[in-house]
Amino acid sequence: MKIFEKKLNGIFSSYSMFVMMADVQLKEGAEEDFKRWFSESNKVLSSFPGFVSRRFLKSADGSCRIIVEHESEETFIKMHQSPEHEKLHPKGRSFMSADPVRKTFTVSVE
Repeated sequence: MKIFEKKLNGIFSSYSMFVMMADVQLKEGAEEDFKRWFSESNKVLSSFPGFVSRRFLKSADGSCRIIVEHESEETFIKMHQSPEHEKLHPKGRSFMSADPVRKTFTVSVE
């Protein structure tokens, strides 16, 4: 199914957007430091091919979620298995009181 078209050098290519959502629980008092780390880590991760966006969300009830969008599952996996990600991940995890609960999706319609 054609989901998204991107014009590259005059040629349109189609791909299905890959989305990873992770519910995270931050340690008491860690939110501001986590947000600074998240912003800084975005500067590194956004340079990967296929990267679309990465956001930290907080709901009115205080629950938190990270949403990462990539052009494909393959580009997400390459970023996730990179030395850069391996270096960043432990610091981000150190702000959490529990392991993130992840779920992946592909966009089925826009």
